[in-house]
Amino acid sequence: MSLNKNINFECFIPDNMFSNFNNLNKKKIENLIKKAKENIKDSKSMFSSFSKDFKMNFNFAELKRYKKFKRIITIGLGGSILGAQAVNYFFKKQIKKELIFINNLEIDQINKLNKISNLKNSLFIIISKSGNTVEVLSIINSLKKRANFNNKNSIIITENKKNHLSSFAKEFKIKIVFHRKYIGGRYSIFSETALVPCFLTGINIMKFKKNILNFLYKKKLILIKNVLNVSKIYNSKKINSLVLLNYSEELKYFMLWCQQLIAESLGKRSKGKIPLVSVGPRDHHSLLQLYLDGPKDNFFYIFSLKGKKNKKNKGLFVNSLNNTSMGELLESQKNAILSLFKNKKIPFLSIEIKKKNEETLGELFSYFILETVFLAENLKINPFNQPAVEQLKIITKQNLFKKIQK
Repeated sequence: MSLNKNINFECFIPDNMFSNFNNLNKKKIENLIKKAKENIKDSKSMFSSFSKDFKMNFNFAELKRYKKFKRIITIGLGGSILGAQAVNYFFKKQIKKELIFINNLEIDQINKLNKISNLKNSLFIIISKSGNTVEVLSIINSLKKRANFNNKNSIIITENKKNHLSSFAKEFKIKIVFHRKYIGGRYSIFSETALVPCFLTGINIMKFKKNILNFLYKKKLILIKNVLNVSKIYNSKKINSLVLLNYSEELKYFMLWCQQLIAESLGKRSKGKIPLVSVGPRDHHSLLQLYLDGPKDNFFYIFSLKGKKNKKNKGLFVNSLNNTSMGELLESQKNAILSLFKNKKIPFLSIEIKKKNEETLGELFSYFILETVFLAENLKINPFNQPAVEQLKIITKQNLFKKIQK
């Protein structure tokens, strides 16, 4: 097990299970780390957001005037919103504001918002890298009468170019925070896209970014070891799916961010593995039978948070619970899974968060970005594009245009 004060990693790969499936070695990964360090210094690189010298496209003093809002409604799709949602959900108990994230065309949710009497007193953060995301435009259109978007209650985050959102902002004199075109949505967690919403909800974004270089410097041996092991999974035809098995409610939306990062970055040219989100211990009672006794074609990422112990369950069901708290029961179930997977020779990477703070969460995001990019290099694919998704966008717009013509 790789131990450190913030996150524990334990990778289990059964002996000889993938002996012929790894074309990576320690030297190659060290070269990738060296390349990443060089890219951090490049102001036009995705990795530039990792730099301590990275300059935000917003003024903290200017943004402070928006902190008065007690309700913040963030609108976006995919990586543009999942990062901020994951961070805020992780710290939801300490955030005093009402937070609403709209990341899908959920008509019932829009209808409920339109029934709020003081909706115009909410702060709206509208995010679209291209500024032309049709779902975002549709949501704005559905809320415009009740929301009364204006320069006092709205912020738009988009690229610095002419698009539908920038034109909308210009018309209503809404503040724009520019999104860097070379940082894709799923990689934008350390840039304006995620940091503006997090700053306004009270997250300490300086602490959030404090440890994000650790896996390139202080903890690079952990990264090297894990990438070497996980690369065996990606080069093997024995494994079809990655199961993100989560034992921490706080990481609920981090799982969705992680799922998108893996799927959209590595699912190309008939390569990649399907990432599936699973919840423990709920899924012990539905999917565990399949995990343990079905086809051995899954690799498991097992997530947990080592939190404070709850009060003992004294009194009822003593024989069954043995005065065990819910937190202790959850940890016991997670440890039982690790033991069973080892006995049944099921490969996994266990990630245990030891400290619940901004520094640790930022470190976790950075780890998965680095792991994903390095695995892409090994697979000889571009981790930063999504060509198949672009095809869907083109066809959707063509269908909408046909409808207008009719």
